Amino acid sequence: MADRRGRQVETPELRRLRRRIDALDRRIVALLNERADLAREAGRAKTALASRIYVEGRHDAELVEKIWGDDLRHVGVVVEYLGGIDDLPGIVADFAPGEGRRLGVLVDHLVPGSKESRIADRVRSGAGRGHVLVLGHPYVDIWQAVKPARLGLAGWPEVPRTVEWKHGICAALGLPHRDQADLAAAWRMILDQVRSWDDLERPLLTVVEQLIDFVSEDHH
Repeated sequence: MADRRGRQVETPELRRLRRRIDALDRRIVALLNERADLAREAGRAKTALASRIYVEGRHDAELVEKIWGDDLRHVGVVVEYLGGIDDLPGIVADFAPGEGRRLGVLVDHLVPGSKESRIADRVRSGAGRGHVLVLGHPYVDIWQAVKPARLGLAGWPEVPRTVEWKHGICAALGLPHRDQADLAAAWRMILDQVRSWDDLERPLLTVVEQLIDFVSEDHH
């Protein structure tokens, strides 16, 4: 439609149709992006080994992912979060470890004679014996696996046994520690200081490398 001077005039109907076209274009772009994401996931799934590494603790898993994630994906090993060692027997039973299906597990500090150690021993000697490796790091908390020098400290502060360790560390560092949100923010600050494996203590490096070698052994 044109006005008296011959210029095209956009009618309400044309505007409505153009809005619908724009909306469809946005949906198409979103679907194409979603398709690309799924294709990448499918590619990773095709190359992933059957073997897995489970890491107990959210912070532990985040640290392993940050330092070893790219290398693990390169060899096709998937890292899974383990909420607690009590869940481990069920996970092992469902996973059914065997030839070509190895399971590595990194758990919190294993104290000899503790319930956690007994669970780990039972899993190691169970039906998947020889195809399951459970290792623990020696730290009260995974925060200690970060070299204190990365935070400008000569060493991690001593925390009285009567004080929850993370709260005591935050207090010594002058960080808020009222609730889980404060502790999460403190961990994020610590994790941000970690750039490479050189920022971590040797005992953690050793156990993680042992787990990686173990789960990839059948695929060399």
